[in-house]
Parts: sequence; structure tokens; C-alpha cells
Amino acid sequence: MKGVEGVFSIDSGLGFVIILAIILLFTKVLGLVFRKIGLPQVLGYIIAGIIIGPAIFGELCGFSLIGLNKADGTASYKALFLLNGDGFSMGTDGLAIFSKIGVLLLMFSTGLETNLQELKKTGLAATLIACVGVAVPMVLGILISLPFGNLGLGTENMFNCIFIGAILTATSVAITVSVLKELGKISSKLGTTIVSAAIIDDVIGIVVLSVVTGMAKAGDASDLTGFAWFKAQWWGTIIMIVAFFIVAIGLGFGISYLFKWIDKKWPTTHRIPVFSLVVCFFYSWLAEEVFGVADITGAFLAGIILSTVHRASEYTDKKIEVNTYTMFAPVFFANIGISNISFLGLNGMIFLFAFLAVLMGLIGKVIGCGAVAKCFKYGWRESGIAGVGMMARGEVALIVTATAMAAGLPEQFMIMTVLLILVSSVLTPILLKVLYAKEKSDGGNGNAPEMLPETAETEQN
Repeated sequence: MKGVEGVFSIDSGLGFVIILAIILLFTKVLGLVFRKIGLPQVLGYIIAGIIIGPAIFGELCGFSLIGLNKADGTASYKALFLLNGDGFSMGTDGLAIFSKIGVLLLMFSTGLETNLQELKKTGLAATLIACVGVAVPMVLGILISLPFGNLGLGTENMFNCIFIGAILTATSVAITVSVLKELGKISSKLGTTIVSAAIIDDVIGIVVLSVVTGMAKAGDASDLTGFAWFKAQWWGTIIMIVAFFIVAIGLGFGISYLFKWIDKKWPTTHRIPVFSLVVCFFYSWLAEEVFGVADITGAFLAGIILSTVHRASEYTDKKIEVNTYTMFAPVFFANIGISNISFLGLNGMIFLFAFLAVLMGLIGKVIGCGAVAKCFKYGWRESGIAGVGMMARGEVALIVTATAMAAGLPEQFMIMTVLLILVSSVLTPILLKVLYAKEKSDGGNGNAPEMLPETAETEQN
């Protein structure tokens, strides 16, 4: 058998419906299983994509539920449902469209949940913890990438090395928040600082990704003229990124005022989430197509702008979350397992690099964030909690990786991100509980300074 054969070839809307049915079934079941054992549901979604996709049963066993007809012809197996990729296909392209909507809605929702007023209260400590929590893992990621030129990294592929560093910067506070809630520490000074630092961390990480992605896409300008030539220059890329934020924030003041008026005149109506989606998709298009900034940055910034209209943003987030996690987010995460993870061509070297990168990602957060906390006169245990609390990875790391791969990072590095999420998701709750148990054994006498006012319970998905 040469190439990929399919019992059913998916090239119609009705055929794509059965693909959606399979994805939703497997992601829901695996998501529930992973949540039951205390791991993030997104890991279950990715594993579901690996199971129903060609990575294991297709490439290694010869038959998969869903197959991909890749142009390189490296794989040879039989699939029950074959997603064609010649021209526009309702199979592969439909999956890509649903995935794109999913990632934009995820970042939009993250922006909506960002509380700017809460960030102001956290002061200098959370900001510096976030900055160092981005800088240290990124530098370590770049350094660990330099010896692996045979994997498409090294000094000859510097942008790929920077992408690896950018992937290691992302923080997911969902696991940390759940543990802090369980221990009754979510509204403590240290708990508030960790949550706020994680939010600031994501903002900085996304800006860094936008800069790197824009510069990586700025290629040979010899055949370009006018505005296209300008955007292809590295300095032009920087100017366009700055211009995007100026334009987006400038428009944001008017949009915020408009939504306050809409919310006052027609509160809790469907028009508010609908208009919010218009802003999200417009900002995403504006960022990517006009200014050359990552589209997820546009979606995230749109969410932050609308988060200033508190009642409308909360209502919008509830409505959008239903659609996001019912349909689009599972498709996005499953598509990572279906399309971006392959065990063909993986060797011991890529797994060695993945192991070292994961190690650097964990150490970078613990040492970097913990050191800053120590500088603010937190005790050793509290500093350790700050570092471990920033260690978990989740959705944002996957989104950053997918964006980096779209800009040229080889697909084989997705296995690194999956391992990073898995390891950090297992270690974070264990280490946090151990460190807080030490507090009880010490009689609860911490030496954290009075840095922040007590705040209401903060949630971050």
C-alpha cells in the first residue's frame, strides 16, 4: 500500500459533520477521565486527537479512525475517514477553520477574564515576578536549543530557538488556583500575587511572541515593493507592532464607551456577545493581515478592552465559554493531536531535547519567580510557593506552540509542549500541597510582608 487510503473520503459538509461527532465524543470522554485523575482536560483533548488521528494507530499500526492525506507522502496506512488536502477540502481546511476560531475564542475569553483593577493592586512584586518568570525560561530555552542544530535549531535557525524560549514562558494558573482554593489560600497576599503575576506573564509572553513571529515572517524583501517591502524589514516589523498597539488601544477607548452605552441600554441581551465577537474577529484580522502581528494577540487585546465593561464582559464570557468549550476548543486541541503530532521521524535526540527543555521550563519558573519573591522579603517557603505556583503550563503554551509552528517551527516540537504540560500539571499541585503542609507543621508562622491588601477570591481559567 502506497500513501494513505480511506474507506470514506471527507470532502463535503456532511462528511465533516461525522468528523466533528468523533472529535467531540472522544474529547469529552478523555477530558472527563483526565479531570477525574486530577489532570487538565486539555491534555485529555490532545490525547483524544492522538488516538483518533494517525499518530499511533495509523503510522504505527496501519489503520486509524481519521487519516490525513499529507502532500509529502511519508505515511502509508488505511483510515476509516480520510481528510483530503488537495485544494480546498471540507476535511482538512474545515478542521483548520474550526481550530482557528477555537484558538481565537480561547484567547478572547482569557482577555475578558483579565481584571485590570486587580492587576493595579498587586503592585511591583507581581509585575517583577512576571517579567523574570518570562525572561529566565526564555533565556534558558534559547541556550538549550543552540547545541541542537540537527533538529532545526542552533545558531543557523535562531528564530526557532527563540520560539522554543517563547513557548517556555507561558504560564497557566488554572491548576494553581484550584489548589490555592482547596487550601484556602487564594485570597491571601501571596495567592493574589501569584494569580496576578500569571496574568501579567501571559500578556508579556504574547507580546514577545508577536514580536518574534513578525520578525520571523519578515523574509527576503528583494522582490517586494512599497508597504510589503516595509513590513518585511525587521525595523518595519517593530514599527508595525508598536503601531498596532497604538491603533488597537486608541480604538479600544471608543469601543469601551460604546459597550458601556449598549450595556446600560440593553443589559444582558444577546446583542452584547454578538457585538463582542465582531470586535474579537476584527481585531484578530487587523493584527494579522494589516499589521503582521499574531492574530491571537488581537483576540487577547480585544478581550482586555471589553473587560473594562465589567457586567457586559462577565455576561459575554459566560455565553462565549459555552460555545468555545462545547465545540471549538475541543476541536482545536484535538486537531493538535491529529495534525501536529507524529511519531514518524522522532528519534532519541528529539526526546532528549524535549526532556532538557521541560527541565529548563520548570527550573526557570521556580528559580526566576522564587528569586524575585525572595527579594521582596518573602521567606524561603513562600518564595518556593511563588515559583511553583508559576510553574504550571496549559492552553496558552499550546496556543503559542501552534502559532510558532505556523511561523516555521518544525511540528516535531509539539511533543515538547505536551510533555511540559503533563509534567508541570502533575508536579504543581503535589509541590504546592507539600509546601503548604510545611507551613502547618511550622505552626503557620510565615514571614511574608504586608505587601498587598486582602482581595476577594480571584478565579482564572
